[in-house]
Amino acid sequence: MTPVSEGGLPAAYLRTGSSSFTDFVAEHEPSLIPSRRGLPPGATIDAPHGTTIVTLSFDGGVLMAGDRRATMGNIIANRDMEKVFATDEYSVVGIAGTAGLAIELVRLFQVELEHYEKIEGALMSLEGKANRLASMIRGNLGMAMQGLSVVPVFAGFDHHDATGRIFSYDVTGGCYEEHDHHSVGSGSLFARGALKKLYRPDMDADEAVRVAVEALWDAADDDSATGGPDVGRRIWPTVGIVTAEGARFLADDDVAPVVDAILSHRRGNPGGRRDGGAS
Repeated sequence: MTPVSEGGLPAAYLRTGSSSFTDFVAEHEPSLIPSRRGLPPGATIDAPHGTTIVTLSFDGGVLMAGDRRATMGNIIANRDMEKVFATDEYSVVGIAGTAGLAIELVRLFQVELEHYEKIEGALMSLEGKANRLASMIRGNLGMAMQGLSVVPVFAGFDHHDATGRIFSYDVTGGCYEEHDHHSVGSGSLFARGALKKLYRPDMDADEAVRVAVEALWDAADDDSATGGPDVGRRIWPTVGIVTAEGARFLADDDVAPVVDAILSHRRGNPGGRRDGGAS
């Protein structure tokens, strides 16, 4: 029987413990950890999947953008899913893979960082955050082997180096620092090709937004699981920007003019060809 304090809470909840909230939950309420909920042998689940996320650094920070479509097989399961989230004041994460499990993992990661800050009285370093997320993904390996994989991309502003940094992952929890730009999800191959052609390291934030949205546009052009900007429904990509001032998300009214400019440029030129090297 779990000891209960005079206040009604289990005694473990009132003791100073580890700065890792995930470790605390795993010890005292392991059933609440997403990775501890295994499927019966041989079971499969057809769950919604998030698709394409792009991220790139620019002069003064880092940007992450995601399309809004979730698919389930050949069906569009959701047209306006949010896939890019602030994890704390100076970092963001984008999700691809099994959507429900990925969102739950992100929420747990957000609490993990907040718990660390409260216990330690300081922000975790950016590399520390990236490694902590890697350990959480590693804990989900059993679910991934049953088809419920989560493959996020993480980015944030490193105050030590005064620059934006990007970290990618694999399903085993491997963590890799990326340089300049990266993409994940079903349309990542096409988005990465666009980023290679459009990226410049001296871009400002406004230019980075244009490049990110255009990369998602190219991904949607060739990948049916990636949702491009939906002009009819006015559903635009989610765009998060992280600088020394913190993380913020662009409002739809700020993304819409970017989409309109790309649409105007690509009218009669759907592939986005640049004549004479013009941008």
